[in-house]
Amino acid sequence: MNDPDQSGDAGTKGIDARKAALALLRAVLERRRPFDEALAQTPALNDLSTRDRAFARLLVASVLRRLGQIDAALDHCLDRPIKPKDLILRQILRLGAAQLLFLGTPAHAAVSTSLELARGPRHAGQRGLLNAVLRRLAREGEALVAAQDDARLNTPDWLWEPWCAAYGEATARALAAAHLREPPLDLSCKESPDRWAKTLDAEILPGGSLRLAAGQGEVARLPGYGEGAWWVQDAAAAVPARLLGDVAGKTVIDLCAAPGGKTAQLAAAGAEVIAVERSENRLKRLVENLERLGLGAATVAADAAAWQAPAPAEAVLLDAPCSASGTLRRHPDIAHLKGPKDVAALSAAQDRLLANAVTMVKPGGLLVYAVCSLQPEEGSERIARLLSEHQDLERVPVAPAELPGMTDAITAEGDFRSLPCHWDEGGGLDGFYACRLKRR
Repeated sequence: MNDPDQSGDAGTKGIDARKAALALLRAVLERRRPFDEALAQTPALNDLSTRDRAFARLLVASVLRRLGQIDAALDHCLDRPIKPKDLILRQILRLGAAQLLFLGTPAHAAVSTSLELARGPRHAGQRGLLNAVLRRLAREGEALVAAQDDARLNTPDWLWEPWCAAYGEATARALAAAHLREPPLDLSCKESPDRWAKTLDAEILPGGSLRLAAGQGEVARLPGYGEGAWWVQDAAAAVPARLLGDVAGKTVIDLCAAPGGKTAQLAAAGAEVIAVERSENRLKRLVENLERLGLGAATVAADAAAWQAPAPAEAVLLDAPCSASGTLRRHPDIAHLKGPKDVAALSAAQDRLLANAVTMVKPGGLLVYAVCSLQPEEGSERIARLLSEHQDLERVPVAPAELPGMTDAITAEGDFRSLPCHWDEGGGLDGFYACRLKRR
């Protein structure tokens, strides 16, 4: 309970921010739209001040991060379950509970604005229940939260069980704890990281990324954005491209390239990059990002599982589509929008992408496979299958000297496996898996 109400004083002030938050939460949980997409397409957010827009985003993100705890606390205070037809009432209760239990909003402000959201004939007879439940939470919430198993409640089975099997329960709990915190903002610089670290009051991480504290507001307003000095890229996401070594003057094929952070890395390092992306809209975004940065790459709109390279390349980077479970700190909706069927379908797609990527690598060349997933089915298991089918491939283990400050993220096989609980005191990392292979 450490964030005050950022959207104004008590009473109905800040109601517009809560209305926008309700629309955003419903878009995610009822219409099952990704959080970032819903943020960009919720009209009610556009008319808010920067402060109120930030509050609405924080409020919904808090509900998504703490949904298990919030629902357990609400169920404790309800005499009977809320009917499916009254789902909007459940969303209003969730928003009120998040403010009372986790954002430190004064009780009178959280209750009064929640009641304001429940005006109109749709909520006839519900306002008394809403008032009673939230006032009970205001009285008993602190004790309820203290008694909860937050790690288990907030982590669905489809994530919890594979994490415990792969990493052990203690690490699974550390992962769950890391996902509850707003992540810092990491940047990759085109050049002069020392200068931009000073300008942005940022920390230079061992791998060269810049780290700014969470809560920076609109990224486009930060110094250096307009002149293309840097791009947003988590420190772990910057590792796969680095595993290709010195790429200056080499042709590098970047598969599934959008939104373009790794393409920018490779181009800034002097590579001749061919960026392949299936989605034309995402490819357009990649091109726009490169233009802002003043970097160039050849771009191809194609399915990387079927596209044929004009000639084999010295290096291929495949950052494959995945469940993105390693990015829950930034995308808390993933826990509620995806499940085991998605992982199975994505794993099959990753096999197809890997099979085609191998054909693009010159003999003696390198292939780096990467996913921002914590699920072994999308990482090490895909590589094990690939190696069993391709005797012309061999793993090239990552040496500790290649990843200063990240030696804990090197597996026994020599792959890169970052966890959100790595560098915990310094703000953590996204969960990433990367393996480097050489074609004999």
